[in-house]
Amino acid sequence: MAPIPTPPAEPQDSPESYVGLEANSAERRARERGWSSVRSLPPGAIITMEYRFGRLNFEVTDGRVTRCWKG
Repeated sequence: MAPIPTPPAEPQDSPESYVGLEANSAERRARERGWSSVRSLPPGAIITMEYRFGRLNFEVTDGRVTRCWKG
């Protein structure tokens, strides 16, 4: 049986620091800080709840990040 792979370390970054930023700037900053996947979602979007290591999620209203979380 193959060993379970160890995921790389997530960036040492605070999701709260993105709240209030313009969505494009926030996404660019997240990628520069090492997030492998960045996803922007409208408020109330229906999404699956699986945790994806290295992903940062933005809830965007009127072009600004209103909520941010890992996974």
